Amino acid sequence: MAVKVGDKVPDVEVHTMGPEGPKKVSTGEVLGTGRVVLFAVPGAFTPGCSKVHLPGFVADADKLKEKGVDTIACVSVNDAFVMAAWAENQGVGDKILMLGDGNGAFTEAMGLTMDGSGFGLGSRSQRYAAVLQDGVITNLDIDKGSIEVSTCSAVLGRL
Repeated sequence: MAVKVGDKVPDVEVHTMGPEGPKKVSTGEVLGTGRVVLFAVPGAFTPGCSKVHLPGFVADADKLKEKGVDTIACVSVNDAFVMAAWAENQGVGDKILMLGDGNGAFTEAMGLTMDGSGFGLGSRSQRYAAVLQDGVITNLDIDKGSIEVSTCSAVLGRL
């Protein structure tokens, strides 16, 4: 069952890339304080994610910060190495916290998995955007097909 508005974000171990390599972090810790925009993509380097989804958040990160967002985070069922390479390729810098959910545990805890096996992707995350306040989901929009409700411009319109 998918999380919903009013639920606390699941506290699951994911990975970020640190100076010494992959670093374990708790989603409860990195997403649980302040106002957070969390967006999920089916896969790093996939066309929609690389041409539309992530670039929009990179380009408009300052606009989100101006609206009171403390943290912008991207999660995908990819490992920290892939997320770091994708961040470098997309010029993310320190604008977005890139979370590698390599085992899909966070995505499963959110109840937002999708079957991408028809595309050779296996179990992945649905595309969504959530607004969190101190770890509680205050807004959740899940795309059904095309990239629409989870874009940065759509999130900006709801803040």
